[in-house]
Amino acid sequence: MSAVGIIFLVLGVIILVILMASVKVIRQSTAVVVERLGKYSRTLQTGVRFIIPFIDRPSKPINLKEMVADFKPQPVITKDNVTMQIDTVVYFQITDPKMYTYGVDRPMSAIENLTATTLRNIVGELELDETLTSRDTVNTKMRQILDEATDPWGIKVNRVELKNILPPRDIQDAMEKQMRAERERREAILRAEGEKKSNILVAEGEKQSKILRAEADKQAQILKAEAEKEAAILNAEAQRVAYINEAQGQAEAIQMIVNAKADSAYITLQGFEALKALANGNATKIIVPSEIQNVAGLLTSVTETITNMPAGDTVSKQSTKAKETTTNKTIKTKTTE
Repeated sequence: MSAVGIIFLVLGVIILVILMASVKVIRQSTAVVVERLGKYSRTLQTGVRFIIPFIDRPSKPINLKEMVADFKPQPVITKDNVTMQIDTVVYFQITDPKMYTYGVDRPMSAIENLTATTLRNIVGELELDETLTSRDTVNTKMRQILDEATDPWGIKVNRVELKNILPPRDIQDAMEKQMRAERERREAILRAEGEKKSNILVAEGEKQSKILRAEADKQAQILKAEAEKEAAILNAEAQRVAYINEAQGQAEAIQMIVNAKADSAYITLQGFEALKALANGNATKIIVPSEIQNVAGLLTSVTETITNMPAGDTVSKQSTKAKETTTNKTIKTKTTE
C-alpha cells in the first residue's frame, strides 16, 4: 500500500471517530447539559442530538424520573427534652437539569442536611406525644420547606415521610405501661357498659313479659265474661220459651176443658186429684177447700144408701163401706195435718 493510501485511510478513521463523537443519543427520562468552551450552551432532550466534537462538552445523563432518598436516622430533641431517632424518606424529581447542575454542589448531600435541620426545627416545637400523633403535620411542613428551599436547585420535592420514630427504651417501657393501663380502663368501661345494657334489656324483657301476661289475663277474663253473658242470655231465652210453651199448653188445656163443658163434679174431682198430689209432698200443713168437705158429705150420703140396700148386695156393701172408711180416714188425716 502506498503512502497516499495510508494517509487516506487514517483520515477516514479520524473522520469516522469525529462523526461518532458528534452524535449523541439521549434516552427517555434523561437529559444532558452541554458546555461549549466551558460555558453552558444548551440542554439536550430525548432523541438523537449532534454536538461539535472537542468544542462541546456533554455532561453525564441526568435522571428526570422521580427518585427516593432514604436518609439515616437523625437524633432529634423534642420540646419536653426527649431525645429520639427519626429517619426520613424524601421523594423528589429534577425539573431543571441546568439548575440542578449549576445550582448547588452535591445536591443529594445538600438535601440530606436540609432535611435533618428542618426535622429538628419542627420536632423541637412539639412534645413527645404530639410528635407521635402528628406525623401528617410534620410531613406536610417538611415538604413545604424543602420544596421552597430546593426550587432554586431545579429540584421539586413531592413528598416527605417519617419512616421510623424511635424513642429511648425507658420511654418506650413507660409508654407501653401507659397504653396497657389505658386499655384496661377501656376494657373496664366497656364491660360496665355491657352489663348495664344487659340489665336494661333484661328489665325491658321482664316488663314486656308482665305487660303481655296482664293483657292475656285481661283478654281471658273478657272472653270468659262474654261467654258467661252469652250462656245466661241463652238460658234466659230457653226458660222464657219453656214458660211460654208451658203457659200455651195450660191455656190450650183450659180451652179444651171449656170447650168440653165440664160440670162441677169434674172440677171437684180434679181438685181432689190435686189434693192427693199435694198430700204426697213434704208439706206439714194442708188447707182443705170447702169443695172437698162437700165431697165428704157426698160420700156420707152414698154410705147411707148402701146401708139400705138388700142382703144380696152385701159384697158391694162391704166394698163400699171399706172404701168409705178409707176415704174418711184419709180426709180426717189430711184435715188434722
